[in-house]
Amino acid sequence: MPERTYVALLRGVNLGPHRRVQMRPLRELLEGHGHADVRTYLQSGNVVLASPLPAGKLEQTLERQLAAGLGFDVDVLVRTADELAAVLALDPLAKVASDPARYLVTFLRAKPNKALVERLRTAEVAPEQVVAAGRELYSWHPAGVGRSELAKLLQPKSLGVSASGRNWRTVEQLAALAAG
Repeated sequence: MPERTYVALLRGVNLGPHRRVQMRPLRELLEGHGHADVRTYLQSGNVVLASPLPAGKLEQTLERQLAAGLGFDVDVLVRTADELAAVLALDPLAKVASDPARYLVTFLRAKPNKALVERLRTAEVAPEQVVAAGRELYSWHPAGVGRSELAKLLQPKSLGVSASGRNWRTVEQLAALAAG
């Protein structure tokens, strides 16, 4: 099976004093397990790599390898280079999202159910906005993410599914890395 380029998003690493992961050892760990062309972006758990595995199997494999190598569990969400390019192309909040640091994409393990999408759509968080599309939630936080009521609703515990968010600039950079 030919190798495909993937972006692996590690959830919850390097956000505080615990669950610290240095990028060089992370790359070495993944390369040691046979993953090819391993590259990282920033210190927040963004990995681009090549693998012959299908995406779902790669998520499971990476989670198992990372738990063994790091000593703690890490949720991993995987998208192909083409899927990430499609996320950027859709850009449903382009007309309002004027600051890429406040425009987030929350990547989900599975497509959200209709009840969750409706709960997010009707949440009273204006001027913040959220749009569900496939396995992604696009959200605009004009006053920032730190005190955002919407951001609280986009946490895995609230969503009921594994999820990890990245700002628009990071998504653009990861897509560029994945495109080669």
